[in-house]
Amino acid sequence: MKMLLVTSALAALLAGCVIAPKPYKKPPGPARSPQTGKFWWGTSTASFQNEDRGVEPGSPHHFKTDWDIFAEEGLIPSRGDDATFSWSAFDKDVAALRELGVNHYRFGIEWGRVEPKPGVFNEAAIRQYVTMAKKLRAAGIEPIVTLWHFTFPDWLYDSKNKAESNFLHPDVEPAWREFVTRMASALAPHVRVFVPQNEPNGDLYIGYFGGHWPPGLLATPGALKKATNIAVRMFRDAAGIVRSKRPDALVMGIYSIPNWRRNFIQDPTQFVYNMMMRQNWDHLDRVADTVDLIGVNYYYSQDASALRFIKRPHGELTSNYTQNGWEIHPEGFHATLVDVWKRYGKPIVISENGIGTQSEQKKIRYFREHVNQMRRAMNDGVDIRGYFPWTLIDNYEWAEGYAANFGLTHVDRKTMRLVIEPAGEWFKNFVRANPEP
Repeated sequence: MKMLLVTSALAALLAGCVIAPKPYKKPPGPARSPQTGKFWWGTSTASFQNEDRGVEPGSPHHFKTDWDIFAEEGLIPSRGDDATFSWSAFDKDVAALRELGVNHYRFGIEWGRVEPKPGVFNEAAIRQYVTMAKKLRAAGIEPIVTLWHFTFPDWLYDSKNKAESNFLHPDVEPAWREFVTRMASALAPHVRVFVPQNEPNGDLYIGYFGGHWPPGLLATPGALKKATNIAVRMFRDAAGIVRSKRPDALVMGIYSIPNWRRNFIQDPTQFVYNMMMRQNWDHLDRVADTVDLIGVNYYYSQDASALRFIKRPHGELTSNYTQNGWEIHPEGFHATLVDVWKRYGKPIVISENGIGTQSEQKKIRYFREHVNQMRRAMNDGVDIRGYFPWTLIDNYEWAEGYAANFGLTHVDRKTMRLVIEPAGEWFKNFVRANPEP
């Protein structure tokens, strides 16, 4: 899961006049309606947030990511090497998923683990990711694989030249094609649903314009545009590679789509609002023709204004805010789902929806109210195929560190088991009582 600060007020002001995105032009002909079976009740994790390192320094398979180096630079909190032990003790995750009763689970591939040095591939790691997918299937759970969830291998990140890091690294595209080809070839017999990139829209704006995430570029519209072009090409390449390895594969694009509200007093020219709309749609508009499903990650609503970024709340100041300072607004969830459906006309999976809070009752209320808004959207004609609360385990929350509690479970580090929290118990009982929403 991830924080969507998007940009600082300074960066927004420097953006100047931003043109609103044009309406999406749907391809001619009837829209494809993929067969997805029964409703997908699931949950998700990200490799960097959950996997322990699993290899000792000095090993040829030891690796770091750009996020590790960003933390060493003192720009974000360190994740540490243990996370939630989802690499060395994945069976505990499968056991918890079975107890929750979900039928789908999304997990990610750590590119740096698979390719710790340029052109050097860890075949044992690839086999273990395949084993993870097979264990999920054996437990009656459909695996969904995210090929990129924010992190790059450290060899694509240059601390001394951040303008040529990650999406802007000169070697990233051929390296990506080789990585995706190897992973798709290995996983295709066991995985049907692939996600090329998780929330590229948020990562691009935060990392290449807002400066909060790697590579940490602030107010660089040229870098943002170039990185977006490259990310789009990489997504399209991945979709093609996946389908070449498995013709019946389902490709899902996943995007963070807050409900941005106009504020005519604080944003009279609408340049902040237009910029946030471009963040929501620019990348997706350019790959929507390649996807079978659109994954919507929704957490909050927010006024689109420079002042709102300057005075962003911190913590659970009132019952209507999360630990991240995000406004809880279930009606905004309905609005977002309707907007995505009207714009693209493609089936939707709610791939992430959750709340960081110390109150389990507040978390339960959040899930209940948002599921009700999902049902409302379905009654309004929105084609929704699944709902995934974020996240399986309390974990590292990117630039927030370990400061937000999103999990349906937590790790008991003495027994190395996942303990189902009250919100997880609620979700388990809800899924059992509602095989269809």
